[in-house]
Amino acid sequence: MDKRIGVIGIVIEDVSHINEVNDILHQYGNIIIGRMGVPYKEKGINVISIIVDGTNDEIGALTGKLGKIHGLSVKSALSKKNY
Repeated sequence: MDKRIGVIGIVIEDVSHINEVNDILHQYGNIIIGRMGVPYKEKGINVISIIVDGTNDEIGALTGKLGKIHGLSVKSALSKKNY
């Protein structure tokens, strides 16, 4: 299968779901290349960026599971070229 490289941006506005987010990211650890999380304490939110290398199905499953969590905003951008 063709793989694509991309970035997933997550804004966590309801911090009570952080453990659920981490559990899902752990499940998809095989496609995650890197992760940066920044707690923005002044605003009471957390922002996470994830670099991924996986198939469209794998990346879509990850973003889909994250998108179902209340209090999260999730967006992804993928390479146009397959690797």
